[in-house]
Amino acid sequence: MEVNLIPLLPAAEVTLTALTVLLLDLVLGEEEKGLLAWVSVIGLGVAAALAFFLWGSEEGAFQDTFLVDPFSLFFTQLFLGSAAVTIFSSVHYLRETRILQGEYYVLILFSTLGMIVMASANDLILFFLGLETMSVAVYVLTGMWRDRRQSSEAAMKYFIIGAFATGFLLYGIALIFGATGSTHLGRISASLAQPLDQWSLLLTGGVFLVLIGLAFKVAAFPFHFWVPDVYEGAPTPVTAFMAVAVKAAAFAGWARILLHQLAPLESEWSRLLWALAILTMTVGNLLAIAQSSVKRMLAYSSIAHAGYLLIGVVAGDEAGGQALLFYLLAYALMTGGAFGVVTSLKEGEKDHEAYSDYAGLGLRRPFLAMAMSLFMLSLAGFPPLGGFTGKFYLFRSAVVAGYTDLAVIGALNSLLSVIYYLRVIVMMYMEEGGVQGKSFSGAPYLYGVIAIAALGTVYLGLLPTTALDVSRQAFMSLR
Repeated sequence: MEVNLIPLLPAAEVTLTALTVLLLDLVLGEEEKGLLAWVSVIGLGVAAALAFFLWGSEEGAFQDTFLVDPFSLFFTQLFLGSAAVTIFSSVHYLRETRILQGEYYVLILFSTLGMIVMASANDLILFFLGLETMSVAVYVLTGMWRDRRQSSEAAMKYFIIGAFATGFLLYGIALIFGATGSTHLGRISASLAQPLDQWSLLLTGGVFLVLIGLAFKVAAFPFHFWVPDVYEGAPTPVTAFMAVAVKAAAFAGWARILLHQLAPLESEWSRLLWALAILTMTVGNLLAIAQSSVKRMLAYSSIAHAGYLLIGVVAGDEAGGQALLFYLLAYALMTGGAFGVVTSLKEGEKDHEAYSDYAGLGLRRPFLAMAMSLFMLSLAGFPPLGGFTGKFYLFRSAVVAGYTDLAVIGALNSLLSVIYYLRVIVMMYMEEGGVQGKSFSGAPYLYGVIAIAALGTVYLGLLPTTALDVSRQAFMSLR
């Protein structure tokens, strides 16, 4: 039987890059290890080019268990971009903390490979393999700062909680297989064509367990309790990678599995997700207000934004799917940029994460303060930035789908979040003291990443049409 390998090209390039970096790490001297970052980014760039040229294709490999379509390619580009940004953000961080560069970059690449597999998987077993490839790599990345006790503690917590999530997911897959006789999403979807009263209780239970497993990964309430400690203990660039790419990979699974293949079961899980979205955004925002650390505040903020993103899943259909993908793109830029600014305040072995450390930053580092202000305003939903546009389309999709109450609660939560986002801006421009922060000459790669994120955030707010069209095309390729 002839196997179509075209869909595997981006994933294969990421794998080849990871193996190349692993081998180079063995032969390069300590003073030459900086080359590994460039090799990693160039490999990611080649994979992104392959994904770009494949745009519009709809092909499958291994009996259509691995798909390449605009949906998977959209997320592939998002994962590759997040990985490249993480690598550039880490160059100076790794030197200061003496984290092993070779292993670090390899783990970033292998976790990216797992994410690509998750977005492309049309079979629950393949999706699980991608999830575990991503998760194991991120567990290790969380504990990479071996000289820091909090990092090892965060890795252990993440691993234990992740093991629970894996158990729920795997048991759910087993129940779905028992009910339908297949793990292939296409065949499972075909079996749902039968009348509602003939659907097995095993199938419904399996779907709920899969939902719980994915809820852990996106940090939805009440499965969010691991996030603050893990995000705070992990190296800051890794925290940004988890907040952006890991969350996006889980939502890719939600979209392909729930909004497409298991859409006939929507009546079974829509009200549950409605409640989950409200609780997640509300709890995340309320707990963020009480934080004294900007890094922990951003951790709770990521929980709240998982609630906003769930609005797109609840709304479903074209409007909800388009809004979900667009907001993931905007969220990646503004959250990744915010964590970049947090990284820039690090001095030697000490992270400066308290609100008071940002006091006076507007005078000492005007660019960093301006960029952080953009990210905070965008996360809060102020126009004309990407966060406002994304929330507008999310809330609009809820209204179109008949969930006006969900849109109103989401808007009220956005108003609530202004309290802790504006606090950062007030500290930077209206208080004195704080820390110096890195200069451009001290961290040029990091400054470049922050600048790209800031420009992207403004662009998505002012000129969102292209990104919205791409998001719509990507989601509709599932239909």
